[in-house]
Amino acid sequence: MIEWSPSRRTVVQALLGASAAPYVMHSKAFASSCGDHTVRLGGVIAPDTLNPFATYSSFWPLVFTYDFLVFDDALKYPDRKGFAKEWSVADDDITWTFKIWPGMKWSDGQPATARDAAFTYNYLLGSIGTPHELNAGMNTTSRLQQLVDSITAVDDETLLIVTKVPTRWPVENSVLMVPEHIWKDISYADAVGAFRNDPPLVGTGPMIVSEFQQGQFARMTPNQYFRTGKPTTAGAIFRFLNSADSVAQGLKSADLDYGMNLTTAQWADLSKDSTIRVGEVPTEQQDYMAFNTLSGKGAGSTNALQDHAFRDAIGYAIDQKTIVDRAYRGHASIGIGPIVQTVVDYYSDLADIRRQFDLAEAGRRLDAAGYRDTNGDGIREDKEGNSFQLELVSGTFSGNLVTPLASVQLIANWLQEIGIPVSVTQLDPGALSARTAAPADGGGGWDLLISNNWPVATPYGLLRLASSMRIGSDNTSYWTNDKFDELLSEVQGTFDLKKSQELVDQAARLLYTDAPYIMLCHPFMLDAHRKDCFQGWGSLRSGYFPLDRLEPI
Repeated sequence: MIEWSPSRRTVVQALLGASAAPYVMHSKAFASSCGDHTVRLGGVIAPDTLNPFATYSSFWPLVFTYDFLVFDDALKYPDRKGFAKEWSVADDDITWTFKIWPGMKWSDGQPATARDAAFTYNYLLGSIGTPHELNAGMNTTSRLQQLVDSITAVDDETLLIVTKVPTRWPVENSVLMVPEHIWKDISYADAVGAFRNDPPLVGTGPMIVSEFQQGQFARMTPNQYFRTGKPTTAGAIFRFLNSADSVAQGLKSADLDYGMNLTTAQWADLSKDSTIRVGEVPTEQQDYMAFNTLSGKGAGSTNALQDHAFRDAIGYAIDQKTIVDRAYRGHASIGIGPIVQTVVDYYSDLADIRRQFDLAEAGRRLDAAGYRDTNGDGIREDKEGNSFQLELVSGTFSGNLVTPLASVQLIANWLQEIGIPVSVTQLDPGALSARTAAPADGGGGWDLLISNNWPVATPYGLLRLASSMRIGSDNTSYWTNDKFDELLSEVQGTFDLKKSQELVDQAARLLYTDAPYIMLCHPFMLDAHRKDCFQGWGSLRSGYFPLDRLEPI
């Protein structure tokens, strides 16, 4: 039997949302008006603090205020540079030189220099080994100690990064640059705890967060010192909404100028509106089903979850093509391994080991692994003789694209057909983060998880959902494997493309065969913007674009 049990928190939020959303969305403070030239954005996100050293949940709105040194957008688009204007690597493949924009200023008018960039990285490095290591946020010590030899400011416009091994980390890391004159007096204890970095923030991005109400909105004002010129809009308001329905309604009513996290049905409906333009962009997001592989504290209801033969058999009961066609209405690419098709240098369809959807084969493999229906009641038993009744937890992490409920229903039905009944618990982003936290932090206790991860489009980024170092954040399966960690470490320290491809392929195959995750698909970003107030639109992805260049009509 499939049982559905939304969490109490979700029910409360839904009730509050139903009563409060109409007032908030249509209140004078948020009502759209082309005349005030304020851009109104909306998405299903839940930023919890403006401190980049203490959260993973606040990519939006922080990315509009703080710059990366380089990172994804600057690597792909020459007109979307970050803190560094240009960069180069020496013939030794370990010495990187970054030229910082000359004359750049922080939003408070103070000089923004290579010394601030060096401070940001060395602030992280200095916390390693202390009781308050900075490893709990977007600005994290992850990989720094393993990869970095030194980071120094040669002068105001020149940053030198020397790595221990050849690696692209210097241009691919997602550390946000912060001003030394603000952060130098913040202790590590406060940086991971009490310091919330209340607005107005001080950054080098095009829009500066000037007001933040958790669970409601962030108000942003144009940075008069932005390196390519002050944005021409009067500012922006980013609404934090509880559902994609609120996003779609806001676009229709003109209370939002831009909306993200739309469902396929809403996107199709909005595409018929002549005042709205819809868009879709392939993403690196990994929508998956994870198994709770823990033993001991935080373990699931059965030891079968720790058995790769059980997990592999379940993989034959998941039809990714049907999920893409029916749940995502074609707005996704089929999931196989962890590497998305858009990352062409590393993608493989794993054709020689790939499972094919076959419920009968799933049943045969479960029988062979010792998970049979011995009493003929239609429900299989585990090796301890207990009938299966698994809890399937589902939800979307803050800032990620929403996983359709239809995909959960499809998977629950297929599992039912092979004698593995589930009860489904739907969680909001906050509750989901709590239940998937590290066991030491109270996470675990569930059996299956349908959720998602939106990684950086690098080999390490795409594979870190299985890193033992990322348990409690990206690694929601709690899976650990020494060989995989070894391969991932080698990937981090490899500059040669061919060798890196070989290592990534080995890691992807190991992850696929041991099956702590069943990859479902890689969804497209479905968004929309109104045509009546602003021009210069594009989809929000991994940087400040397009808030740097929007113009009132």
